[in-house]
Amino acid sequence: MISANDLSPQELAALLAFHAEAGVEWLLEDEPVDRFAEFEAMKARRGESRAAQSDREAVSSEISGGEPRQSAAPSVRSRVASPPSPPVAATVAIPDEQAVKEAQFAAEAARSLGELRTAMEAFAGCNLKNSARNLVFAEGNAASGIMIIGPMPYADDDRDGRPFAGKHGEMLERMLAGIGLSRADVLLSNVVPWRPPGNRVPSAREADICRPFIERQIALAEPKQVLLLGNFAARFFFGAGETIHQLRGEWRELSASGHRVPALATLHPQDLVAAPVNKRFAWADLLTFKARIMA
Repeated sequence: MISANDLSPQELAALLAFHAEAGVEWLLEDEPVDRFAEFEAMKARRGESRAAQSDREAVSSEISGGEPRQSAAPSVRSRVASPPSPPVAATVAIPDEQAVKEAQFAAEAARSLGELRTAMEAFAGCNLKNSARNLVFAEGNAASGIMIIGPMPYADDDRDGRPFAGKHGEMLERMLAGIGLSRADVLLSNVVPWRPPGNRVPSAREADICRPFIERQIALAEPKQVLLLGNFAARFFFGAGETIHQLRGEWRELSASGHRVPALATLHPQDLVAAPVNKRFAWADLLTFKARIMA
């Protein structure tokens, strides 16, 4: 094992970045854990359990008039005759087409955002739910008429169970403050409500399975304007193959479950954190968005 003391600052930074991309968020426990003491305590509990079992067998044998049974290991015959342990129930994979239909049924049955959240919490057709910590549902003011949709939850969002947490949330709050808005003034959501492992881009099938849920959110909230953040969200709704730099800054119509609403795409807060030069493009888009919502 290579000690951290043997690595240069650049190598340490690269190693931490690698772990972050792989989805590792904590390298140490909050409190120190003595694994040796845990092991010894476990052995002691097992010994006490065996002793108690032996005492019970001896008492049972004396009551029935027989000799106490030996606490030795069972014979080969008894091991063979004993029934096998029941198999552990495995999660059955649902075909993608069936998962999409189940998502559509669950989403259409919801008559409010609260009911939709409950339906999504019970939904088991998306594999992303198995690796995510939390469902990251819409948050904010649904009556504001303004909805902001990102691509997917990131590590901070998944940990806190709310959209745009951590550094991305801080950047978004600064973006909104620049045009006179705050988190409380808008409804925040994501195309995909569960964090993909390692912050990877959701697959096409995962996006198809989650589509009924985000479209139902839009239909229930009935926003008057939608701001899409990032390449994935823009392509998801606009159905185009261009990059975010080609899709940004232009009003287009978004259709979701029969609800049509004007939408504008701009860069995701992550794009601004990674490359501050992108702030000038985002600022121009935000001014375009402000002009529409203030009209």
